[in-house]
Amino acid sequence: MNLIIDIGNTATKLAVFQAGKIKKTQRVATTVLVEEVEKLLAIFPEIKQGVLSSVMKLETSDVNLLQKLLPIKVLVPTFKMPFENRYDTPQTLGVDRLALMAAAVKHFPNKNVLVIDAGSCITYDFLDAQQQYLGGAISPGLNMRYKSLNTFTSRLPLVSPKAPEALVGTSTEASIHSGIVYGVLLEIEGTIEAYQNKYSDLTVILTGGDADFLCKQFKISIFANSNFLLEGLNFLLEFNSNE
Repeated sequence: MNLIIDIGNTATKLAVFQAGKIKKTQRVATTVLVEEVEKLLAIFPEIKQGVLSSVMKLETSDVNLLQKLLPIKVLVPTFKMPFENRYDTPQTLGVDRLALMAAAVKHFPNKNVLVIDAGSCITYDFLDAQQQYLGGAISPGLNMRYKSLNTFTSRLPLVSPKAPEALVGTSTEASIHSGIVYGVLLEIEGTIEAYQNKYSDLTVILTGGDADFLCKQFKISIFANSNFLLEGLNFLLEFNSNE
């Protein structure tokens, strides 16, 4: 069994894998991560190794505590990857994006794959049919857009994401929902179309915390997989354990 730890900008996820399949997932507060890992190890004593991915800087003391509990690899850009990384600045590439590309290799080998991760930011990452990672794009996520309207204006309210009832907003809140949600949808649809025009037989994956919300609004064919990053991390752990 493997333990996967994914520390994002807004949430920390734990997952237990057995033979490549998810046995359990849970969200935890990063402040009690060590305690929650201890609890999981008590429930699943068969766990033999783990991997930790974080988009934030972690305290060395916390990593040391985790590694005393279990052999845990910390994902870094120098990990051995199952694809060719052609990013111009690999040292600046988020490890979460690397894990997403690993999942693309695992599930869709030798295909053109665009992975869209709708979380704090929306990231677009492209793997071609020769299993070369070429890069992608980064834009503000759904909640970031809502917060920015409130932060950088004097009178616009902070509202929670909501599917717009109509294209034309008839109140300030309705206008915010229309502007942000349709803006994100049209951005994603336009990006997909641009990739489809350049790369044939494109497979598109939508993942991340806002994937379920956004997927309900789409009128195009798209695969939604909220655990795609976790699956990629588990694949990388196995890939780097069988050397």
